[in-house]
Amino acid sequence: MIDHTLDLAAVEEATERLLGAVAALDNAAVAAPSRLPGWSRGHVLAHLARNADALVNVLEGRPMYADEATRDADIERDAARPLPVHLADVRDSAARFRETAATPADWSRVITMRNGVTDTAARLPFRRLAEVELHHVDLGIGRSLEDLPEEFTGREIDFLVERFAGHPAVPPLELAAPDGRRWRTGRAAGAGEGASEGGGTEESAPLAVSGPAPELMGWLAGRRDGAGLIHQGADLPVLPPL
Repeated sequence: MIDHTLDLAAVEEATERLLGAVAALDNAAVAAPSRLPGWSRGHVLAHLARNADALVNVLEGRPMYADEATRDADIERDAARPLPVHLADVRDSAARFRETAATPADWSRVITMRNGVTDTAARLPFRRLAEVELHHVDLGIGRSLEDLPEEFTGREIDFLVERFAGHPAVPPLELAAPDGRRWRTGRAAGAGEGASEGGGTEESAPLAVSGPAPELMGWLAGRRDGAGLIHQGADLPVLPPL
């Protein structure tokens, strides 16, 4: 069950944890590469700040970003700033998000994200939590996917499974974690990619993929290549970007 109040508290805790870890860096470390291809740690921090402001836009009924080009340009513009400026920006933008989210509102209302994606307002705090937790790992400063709270990892898998459900570029998948949790996602079995009415390719049973929850989440989130997962027969598919 989604509880936006609890998720907002988790966002604040995760943000403070990230800020504490980043404060131990220096300007050279911020300019060094992150774990995300083509992005420095400064890019990641700039993105986190601009994402918080974008979510304020969403909560207040405005477009998340003016457009994709503006979003990318803002991140590029801010990436090379010195550490103290990054810290202040991440903290101040997080405070703006927190204050906006504290305003009484209808949390059951439908909000619009990037690319026309819609969701309920109540799920937006968890979306922000995922940004903070995953990008903390992306910074490459000592935190790994295995360090993330188990509850968060399970919920993020649930979220990503839902996101890829019915996706035409994702074959049928049946995921399993060691604790017995199971998920299904991707195209429906029998709906081959490129299939058309009256013909096309049919797929057999879903590809079974199993492994530790952090490995499953990492693969679904594009943070790992799936080398730590178990599967038989077909190769693991290359998942579309989030």
